[in-house]
Amino acid sequence: MKTVFVTVGTTSFDELVESITCAESVQALKARGYERLVLQVGRGSLLPAADSCPHVRLEAFRFKDSIAEDIRQADLVISHAGAGSCLESLCAGKPLLVVVNDKLMDNHQLELARQLHMDSHLLYCTCSTLTETLRTMDLSVLQPFLPGQPKLFANFLDKALGV
Repeated sequence: MKTVFVTVGTTSFDELVESITCAESVQALKARGYERLVLQVGRGSLLPAADSCPHVRLEAFRFKDSIAEDIRQADLVISHAGAGSCLESLCAGKPLLVVVNDKLMDNHQLELARQLHMDSHLLYCTCSTLTETLRTMDLSVLQPFLPGQPKLFANFLDKALGV
């Protein structure tokens, strides 16, 4: 069963939860053959019920000790732009769509997502463009992110964040 795993990390990002569970986004996922949607909703106020998304099998939780297994089982990961969530997904070799929270004031997440996108490691969008991105995305353009080189990732972060 093709699965999408959505993670907001330890943050609150209700807008992403709302955007991915809206009828248009669910329809776009179904059109691409995804049948299961697993949401990690963090500290947000929303925890969608299993029956709130017709046409897909929905599971939602706040936190677990580890989301590594959820990432491993996913055919697509949709994540906030936190460095930890991005790195874990990329190192697992999963196609990654990052949804940038454009409501953040000092948005280093956008810089990180933009740099990883320029290097062809992920796709990114905002909540307002999520449905259209789901409809039109081409995951075949993504290049693997080579794991096991933390120094290179640290240097990459410095470059992306202008440090």
